[in-house]
This record gives sequence, structure tokens and C-alpha cells, in this order.
Amino acid sequence: MRILVCNWKDLTHPAAGGAEVYVDAVTRQWAANNHDVTIFSAAVAGQPSEEIVAGVRVVRAGSRLTVYREARRFYRSRPRQRYDVVLDVVNTRPFLTPRWVEGPVVVALIFQVAREVWDHELTKPLALLGRHVLEPSWLRSYGRVPTVTISASSRESLAEYGLRSVVVIPVGLELPTLTASPPREPQPTVMFLGRLASNKRPDHALAAFRAARDAMPNARMWVMGGGPLEKRLRHDFSEDEVQFLGRVPTEQKLDRLARAHALLVTSVREGWGLVVTEAAALGTPSIGYDIPGLRDSLLASGGVIVPPSVGDLAAAVRAKVPGWAAGELPPVHPGGVLPWADVAARLLVYLEEQRCAHR
Repeated sequence: MRILVCNWKDLTHPAAGGAEVYVDAVTRQWAANNHDVTIFSAAVAGQPSEEIVAGVRVVRAGSRLTVYREARRFYRSRPRQRYDVVLDVVNTRPFLTPRWVEGPVVVALIFQVAREVWDHELTKPLALLGRHVLEPSWLRSYGRVPTVTISASSRESLAEYGLRSVVVIPVGLELPTLTASPPREPQPTVMFLGRLASNKRPDHALAAFRAARDAMPNARMWVMGGGPLEKRLRHDFSEDEVQFLGRVPTEQKLDRLARAHALLVTSVREGWGLVVTEAAALGTPSIGYDIPGLRDSLLASGGVIVPPSVGDLAAAVRAKVPGWAAGELPPVHPGGVLPWADVAARLLVYLEEQRCAHR
């Protein structure tokens, strides 16, 4: 099958996240099985405009704002029957491929709706415009488009915007093997892992940790990730309280996850919450907010779900982490996910079904 994937970022982009991990993993599997796969994404400084990565053709052009126009130009420059399927990966602003793709079937891949994220990423007038005008209008264009998402929460949210043909195909997980199984830290240790941006609410995790230290004065916290809030957060917390590690290599990330006693997850909304699953695969429980996406991954992995407030999060940390640090870690498991090969196979079957129905 000939597949064009439109995703505004590819895995080399500095802001790449879970969506890019998903796209990279499934497209590599398809290419390995001799499918013709092209990813179109925005240009990245230091990366070529076109290259072959693990058998996948990656084409880069345009910026955060112009990549959508460039994708349309790229598609129209191809022969009419060049592709069998166009996979439109929606990250807040969609490519609106149903309006300009002719011939191939369009399938949308939508990890989550933005909704509350608008309020955390833009000033109030623009956030109101995005949340109440732009996003509903954009998503209405996909009302009749076959759509894939990654959790029951996201399927429910998409239904609220009028999307009816939505199936759930979960995320995948294949953690590299650690060279050795590290022991847990001798003192209570919690972690935050993710982009240091407003919609991830790392400040909530840090504030909850600080508030909980009265019950565990020797506790410490590790923060892994970078982003626009990093400078302010580093200023607000001393090194005695919190270690800011920045973006770290995969091996170090997994080592720290395995040594910590709990992962704190505080986003305003997620499609799933892959970090919860990664932590569970290493035996580390998560404490997180009861919001769409996270409630799915936390339930599947045996994590602790709390109302989305610093006070409730601090209370859970205070109640759970000292016991976990004393060796009473609960059994956790990376539930709700599949090996990436199975995810790719399921998604490919769905694409083929939609291609046949479209003929």
C-alpha cells in the first residue's frame, strides 16, 4: 500500500512527543513490510528537506504555521494516483485533508482534542477563539472521516465534536533493556517526566512535592524534560529540593524511572499518557490527575488517580510515597498497550478496510 502521512512534526523536531513516537513506530513497521510510506512534516533546523529513515521517506517543508499549506502543495505536485491512503495526523490544528485530497481515502489519526490546552498555551482572547470557534469548526470537517484515536476518553471527546466513525487502536511499548536492574533510591524519590510547558503543569507536581515534604523531609524530586517553564521553575526550587536534569538519553531516563518510587503526572489533557505506561513497565507506580487520557493509562497500570488539584496530589504523595519508599510498592503493569508491531498491524488493517470501502 502507498501511504502519505501528514504530521506537522517528525521525530527529529525539538518539540516531538508521543504522537511522533507513535507515527515513527508504525511507519517503520510498514516500511519493513514493503509498504511505500512518506511522512510530510515541517522543516527542522539541521535536518535535510528529504531523506530516507528506516525505509520511510521523510519530506520536510514549511514552519509551524505554513506546513499545512506546504503539505497541500506537495500532495498536488504528485501524480493523481500516487497514494492509496492519506493519514492525517491531527495535533490541535489539522491539515484539513478532506477538503483537498481527491482520489485516496483520508483517515484521521487524532490522539486527543485540545480543549483545555488552548487556555494554557495562548492569551485569553486567542484561547477563547481557538477553543470555542476554531477547534469545533476544524473537527466538523472530519465528521464523516474514518478516525483512529488511542483511548476511550479521546473517543468520547471526539464524539462530542460530532465525529462518529472513531475506533481505538492503543499505543505501543517496547522499552530498551536496561544493562542492569537498578535498586530503588534509599530515600523517597518522586519524578516528573515531560515537557516543561503550561499544559503539562509541572508547577503542580513541584508544588505538591514541596507541600508533601513535611511527611518525608528527606525526600527529593527529579525533573526530566525541557521547555518554556524551565528557567522559572529552576529559580523557584533549590537544588536541595529538586534536581532539574533537562532532556536526557533514553538509557538514563529509564534508569531514573526504575529507581524512583513514584511518577507524578499533571497534564490538563492527554491522549493516553505514555510515560505512565513506561514507568509501570519498570515497576514504578504513578500518581496523576483524573483528566481524559491519564485516567485511562492510570487505571490500566494500577496507578493512583486524584482530583486535579495540588492539594489532592500532595495528599496522595504524602500518603503513598513514604510506604512505597519503605518497600511496599504496589504491583503495577503496563496495561492497555500492545507491542508496536501489533499496533502497526492493526492500524494497517484499518487503513486497508477503509481503502476498500472507498473504492
